[in-house]
Parts: sequence; C-alpha cells; structure tokens
Amino acid sequence: MALSDLLAAGAVGLAFGFALERAGLGSARKLTGQFFLTDLTVFKVMFSAIVTAMLGTFWLGRLGLMDLAFLYVPETYLAAQIAGGIVFGAGFALAGLCPGTSCVSAATGRGDGAMVVAGMFAGVLGTGVAFPLIERLYDSGGRGAWTVPQLLHLPYGIVVFGVVLIALAGFAAAEWIEARTVAPVRTAWTVPRIAQGGLVLAALGLGAASALALTPAPKKAVTVSAPEPAGRPLVRPAGGC
Repeated sequence: MALSDLLAAGAVGLAFGFALERAGLGSARKLTGQFFLTDLTVFKVMFSAIVTAMLGTFWLGRLGLMDLAFLYVPETYLAAQIAGGIVFGAGFALAGLCPGTSCVSAATGRGDGAMVVAGMFAGVLGTGVAFPLIERLYDSGGRGAWTVPQLLHLPYGIVVFGVVLIALAGFAAAEWIEARTVAPVRTAWTVPRIAQGGLVLAALGLGAASALALTPAPKKAVTVSAPEPAGRPLVRPAGGC
C-alpha cells in the first residue's frame, strides 16, 4: 500500500472518530439509550450516513464521475452473517459499544472502551484459533454479491428514493419517541432546525430526482477480491459500525 493511501486512510479514520465523539457516541450510556428508547442518536447517525453515501454514489455514478461497477460489494453468506449478527448484537447490548465507538471511547480515556477493545481483539484471536471448527458455518449460505435493486428487481433510482423516504420517516419517529421521554438526552452538538429542514428538502429532492432518473439495476455486482492462496481461503473483511 502506498504512503498516500495510508495517509488518506488515517485522515478519514481521524475525521470519522472525531465525528463519532462529537455526536457523543464514545459514551456507552448514550449508545445503550437506543435499547431503552430514550436516545436514538445512533439510529439517526447511521441512517444519515447511509443516505449521504447512497445519494453521493448514485449521483457520482450518474454524472460519470464514478464507475459503480468497480465498487467493492461484499458477498452474502446468509448463515454465517445471521450468526455473526446475533453475536454482534448481543455484544453491543452488553458492552454498550460497537467496534468503531469502542475505539473512540478508548482513545478518549474511557476504561470501559479500552476493555471492549481488548475483548474485541481477544475475540478475533479466538476466532482465528477456532477457525477450523467453524469453517463450514463460515462458508455456508453463499449468495454472491447481492444488492437491493437486484433483490427487488427495481431500478436503482427507485430504491434510492425509497430508502430516503424510510430514513426520513425513521427520523420523525425517533424524534417523536425521544420527545416522550422524561429527560431526553441531547448531543453536545446539534444541527439547528432550519439546517435540518434544508437537509430534509435536499434529501427529498435528490431522492425524487434519483427515482425519475430510472437508472436500471446492474445485472451483476462486481466483487473485487484478492486471489486466494492455495489451501486456506482468505478471511473476509468484517462489517460493523
């Protein structure tokens, strides 16, 4: 990997960590608020990121500034990912932190974050040691590279607009739920209402324009991966926040 790539990755990581901390997501108490329906910041932050990235990639591709055929699309392994999702969700609920937020928590000097990071690395090491025992589950349920437009047989733009509508409805529901709590927790940095309205209108406008563009779903998503060495297969990259 070139030095420029490492510097770019480091800059993106620092910016991502800064944004998480400013949103208050380095605190396990804040993250567990979503399970008690008292603070849904995590839900809103994740959906904001999804909508921003989705609209950005759609329009960059539509304008010819990005070739979506060369975007990496992780392959789907239903059984392994369902099992991993259950383990991940249970760990998230118990620790109050996910991999990304645990690193932010540890970097800001929180002891619980440091313990979660230590447990995460211990889990990675344990999985590597026990890999021969779980290899069959790891490779089961393979479906190739799935995308929502392919799965629903809908134009890409229609799916983009649908996700925007779902996200905005989710934001409204989250605000309503938080307003009903006795003492809703607020983030250290909030977006003014006028700016929120502008972002909503921008998302709706871009989403509606995406639907009108009627870009067809790609026939087959491209999965870019390194060649596997003889013998043991490469470990797939993990997901998570």
